[in-house]
Amino acid sequence: MAQELAKAKLVVLDGRRADEEIAVLFNPGEYSVELTNRYQKSNPPGLSSPILQFVNGDADSLSMDLYFDTYTDGQSRPVTEVTDRIASLMQIDADLHAPPHVSFQWGVLSFAAVMEKLTQRFTMFRPDGKPVRATLSVSFTRYRTLADQLDDPRRNSTDKTKRRIMSADDTIWLLAHREYGDARFWRMIARANRLEDPRTIEPGDVLIVPQLESFDPGSPGR
Repeated sequence: MAQELAKAKLVVLDGRRADEEIAVLFNPGEYSVELTNRYQKSNPPGLSSPILQFVNGDADSLSMDLYFDTYTDGQSRPVTEVTDRIASLMQIDADLHAPPHVSFQWGVLSFAAVMEKLTQRFTMFRPDGKPVRATLSVSFTRYRTLADQLDDPRRNSTDKTKRRIMSADDTIWLLAHREYGDARFWRMIARANRLEDPRTIEPGDVLIVPQLESFDPGSPGR
């Protein structure tokens, strides 16, 4: 028995249209997933190239072309009756004060995201000028709640001493939270670097991040 072809669809996750499903007329021929990381460059004197310090991972993106054709279904209705439902997901939801979050679902792929960019290209028209064929180029950016990210297994090893280059918007408290999962461990970093006043840290400073040891983060001492 032939396996039933899975149909791609968009599911609205929140707002006034929560749980609404929008089926695409034709499954995409391909899609692209892009993963990126951000690095901070530091340029110490005397080196021929900058030192790169990992800052954070950027949100994954998903992009594809979706095809819509209402001419060949025998009705010749304007294709905008279908494409407008997708285009409207770029509009601000009155309850959210932002566009809704969506999930692109197709077989094993489930991509919770915001629709970041949409380009509509109309390529066939009825005699009265109404479009009956369109291609939508869509770009999604993955959406993850703060709770989801905090629940992830931590990827940084806390049993090794490391060195970190501070960026302009970094603080010792953010560094402690990033490395140990708890900002109160800033005292351990301050003690390892013999810092009397952590507020004097400047962009480009290199801090030692010691291995996580038996340390009471609530202790007032360093």
